Amino acid sequence: MSDLRLPRELCQLFADGGEGRRLPVELPPGDVVWPDPGYTGHGEASRPAFWMSDEPISAAAWSLMREWHPHSGLWPLLLDESAQPWGVGQIIPDDPRQIEHFTAEGFMTEVWQEWVAQMPQDALEELEPYGAICPGPAAPGVLKADPEAVADWLAGELAVKGMPLGLVAAGRSADALTIMGWQGALHHNEWMVPMAAVVRSWEDRFGARVVGVGFNTLDLSVAAPPVDAEHALQVAAEHWTFCPDNVVQGPGDLQSYAEQIIGAHAWSFWWD
Repeated sequence: MSDLRLPRELCQLFADGGEGRRLPVELPPGDVVWPDPGYTGHGEASRPAFWMSDEPISAAAWSLMREWHPHSGLWPLLLDESAQPWGVGQIIPDDPRQIEHFTAEGFMTEVWQEWVAQMPQDALEELEPYGAICPGPAAPGVLKADPEAVADWLAGELAVKGMPLGLVAAGRSADALTIMGWQGALHHNEWMVPMAAVVRSWEDRFGARVVGVGFNTLDLSVAAPPVDAEHALQVAAEHWTFCPDNVVQGPGDLQSYAEQIIGAHAWSFWWD
């Protein structure tokens, strides 16, 4: 393909019209996804939130899009439509610059305090050994592999489910959640921007990348997972504030959950 410029439909995703961005491959059939004004309550959007393929794609196709992200400015996602189709537009895009006003520590502390204040005293046992005292974010992990290679691996694991491709005009994978208007954790936290700040922090500390997104699910690759029980317990505490359902409706307590994430190169979250 001699012309590497972005197709017109992808240029719509950028405020500057996609100037100077390149993509070396032809897109599969697909179209841009616009937010539903009736859902957002904000009127007609000025540009679409993301682009989505009509059919599922291969892991190799996802990896190629990921490889070209520095040139295209488009972060690829595998989109799970098992709960609800993305095309209905139940998304609320936000400005990624707002993410800079939040931190993983601030989010964790606020959620911990709010939830502990509402919990019966005996329910604090599920948070042992921390109880009512928020331990704060965990220390960074040690890279066990290249983060992009681990993202490609997870894409291979997810692609077998038959998931379409999403392309989001985002500088990094965490920002894609805000830009596309993902509302997956709505029942836990009404605004997704602070949660994107947490994922940014995980990118930096654990080599995480956003690979798969569903109506109420999120799949991250992790290149620097915790490898011992103490570190995993600290990470588990972060996961509890980010997605309580993972712990409460899963193993039931932090210590049991921590055992599951030791050495795990994929973190999956779901919200009830």
